[in-house]
Amino acid sequence: MKKISVIFILPDLETGGAERIITTIANHLSRDRFEPKILLLRKQGGYLEFLEEDVEIIDVNTERIRHSLKPILSEIYRRKPDIVFSGFGEVNAYLSLFIKLFPKTKFIARETNVVSEHVTRKEIRFFYNFYNNYQQIIAQSDDMMKDLTKNFNIKPNKIVKINNPVDFDFIDRKLISSTKPECFKYNYKNVVAIGNLSSRKGFDNLLKVFSRLKNENILLHILGDGKDREILHQMKDFLGLKHVFFHGRQENPYQFLKYADLFILSSRYEGFPNVLLEAGACGTYALANNCPGGINEIIQHQINGEVSDINNHEDFSQKILSILHQTYDKEAIKNSIKSRFSKNLILDKYEKLLLDLVRTS
Repeated sequence: MKKISVIFILPDLETGGAERIITTIANHLSRDRFEPKILLLRKQGGYLEFLEEDVEIIDVNTERIRHSLKPILSEIYRRKPDIVFSGFGEVNAYLSLFIKLFPKTKFIARETNVVSEHVTRKEIRFFYNFYNNYQQIIAQSDDMMKDLTKNFNIKPNKIVKINNPVDFDFIDRKLISSTKPECFKYNYKNVVAIGNLSSRKGFDNLLKVFSRLKNENILLHILGDGKDREILHQMKDFLGLKHVFFHGRQENPYQFLKYADLFILSSRYEGFPNVLLEAGACGTYALANNCPGGINEIIQHQINGEVSDINNHEDFSQKILSILHQTYDKEAIKNSIKSRFSKNLILDKYEKLLLDLVRTS
């Protein structure tokens, strides 16, 4: 049986959610049936080292996404893959216009966010007029599915929901060597938040919440980097938050998650937040802002976490206090995630989707 050739497209393999998912899928697809390749606009990023050796990397070496279209289309024309799997919103949008040029190749787009929240530039929104050209569009959550059908007129039969997988083996390997971070003080509760330092992640709201907890023995550790770093540092100083620490991007965030008393997701919107899944995989209870993007599909109330409205700073701060005064069953938290989002469960869905797509040709 001829193997099905799949080209995954990403800007790079930096350590973000979409990159992690594509790496996991490419690594674990059955080699009896599939031949995975990853086309990168730039061959860089932390996940390169985790990629299996038999996954070919196609490097088109362009800085700007809009300049990458020509080399991407050339590679598709030259290699004639069975399936092109585009895993990044902006590339998905541009590519949709050219799908009809390749009648023998099936195209899949995997959305990474609730599109109407995330895509604000008019020139990119224009391309979503051609989104029905895709044979399949993967949404990660019910919120994303509703958004695509309601706001972009995508045909419901084009959309399939597949949640993100959690690679417990990978996380467990990281946890074995994890010791308690030195910055976690004894006699203090340690709260962790992780994400890109940008408006979308809502750390400004989180700092306002912690301005109400100044006199409590609670430390907030924020992991991540991004364009709002300076503003957030200034805000921290302005609010006099001596118990808030920015740690930048961490090689092993799981050691922070493992030993945290609470994980907080403060985002304004999400796609299907990996970090919330990974906190659960580390056995850490979560408090999440009630925002679009599958939060209520992940959180099982008072088992692996709770949902609250972060815009009500006072209520949210009281919720933090109340959670930190209780104890939670780490194994129950892990099982809540494993039973629904383990790698094998989700990868079976991806394999089935790819096989069905080729069979219908």
